[in-house]
Amino acid sequence: MNLLPLVLYGAAGIAYALHFARRQPVVGRTATLLLLLAALAHTFVIGMDTVQVGHMPFANPSRAISTFVWLLALVYLYLEVTTEERAMGVFILLIIVGLQTIPVVYPGEERPVPESSLFWIHVVSLLFAYASFALGGVLGLIYVLQFKELKKKHLGYFYTRLPSLQILDVMNSRAVTIGWLFLTIGLVVGFVWTAQAKSITPDDPNLQLMALDDPKIFLAVVTWAVYSFALLARRTMGWTGRKAAWLSAAGFAIILLSFVPLNYFFTTSHSFTSQ
Repeated sequence: MNLLPLVLYGAAGIAYALHFARRQPVVGRTATLLLLLAALAHTFVIGMDTVQVGHMPFANPSRAISTFVWLLALVYLYLEVTTEERAMGVFILLIIVGLQTIPVVYPGEERPVPESSLFWIHVVSLLFAYASFALGGVLGLIYVLQFKELKKKHLGYFYTRLPSLQILDVMNSRAVTIGWLFLTIGLVVGFVWTAQAKSITPDDPNLQLMALDDPKIFLAVVTWAVYSFALLARRTMGWTGRKAAWLSAAGFAIILLSFVPLNYFFTTSHSFTSQ
């Protein structure tokens, strides 16, 4: 079922690439329409998976990645509609297509998960935070590209197609702020849920493994520290522009590490085996 969204995301990516190269309004509108259709198709797939497993599909690592891709597409669509700026689409779709290929090639198996509203708030908050950070990371890299174009003093290919540095910096700041807020909520709720769950089932070996030395928890805390520093540095040290862009890119690299290698090649306390 994940194949249809992937095909539509791929078609949207091609359309965004053509729009980036030619800057034709009709091609840009076509790209947005294709992305909207892909997001709608993906919404249907998410809904079907939810009905099948009885909860939001993110206990399976592949389905978690698919849900993350879906949220990223929705966040980007919101940004595009509110700013009427499509130049970032080709970069966002590269990530979307790359990640959505994983659940198509490797569907994986669903894992049992705790039946707790706090647990669901924890997971959804983290996925939404990571989607916002992904957008911020792409905006940061685009900022660096645009900065290099200006530094050449010979305005070329990218300068005429990318938003201004000021707009990119503002958009990056908003994406990082929203992501940090949801990451903070996700971590706090996760801590509260873990404490409650341990008091109810103290002998659960999976819960006992939930500590800072768990790779997934450790990287989540590191991610929070990186983005907390980015926000603090922006407000107190004047770290805007290129420095903020590189911090966003570094944070997103950590997120990709926690999403793919950790989910598939390491055993963590987040690999649930009991209710």
